[in-house]
Amino acid sequence: MTELKSEGPGVIRIADDVLSVIAGAAALEAEGVAGLAGIYSSDINNKHVRKNIAKGVAVRVTGDSVALSIAISVKLGAKLQDVSREVQQRVKGAVETMTGLAVSEVNISVGALVDDNKRRM
Repeated sequence: MTELKSEGPGVIRIADDVLSVIAGAAALEAEGVAGLAGIYSSDINNKHVRKNIAKGVAVRVTGDSVALSIAISVKLGAKLQDVSREVQQRVKGAVETMTGLAVSEVNISVGALVDDNKRRM
């Protein structure tokens, strides 16, 4: 649980799972991402899949900054560096905008290439 400084009365706490869901959803929006740790981007509208989106994301909070590690699958034919860079930018932007926390790093692990039929290569 991450505790944020509040200008008002009381404390704001954000669960690490919430940070994971924000990061995972942002990663799935990147062009060329087939999925996160077994979750395919084309299945994101499935209620069960949305519940498990946090499983492909690890969160480490230190003070007011957060480090994220994300395991992705990439569509066959996509440029891995370009896809990874876009994921980093989207995740950093989404987490910082929604939480006010500074993102110190977004580490990407490409675990698989996936063809159009969702077959791992």
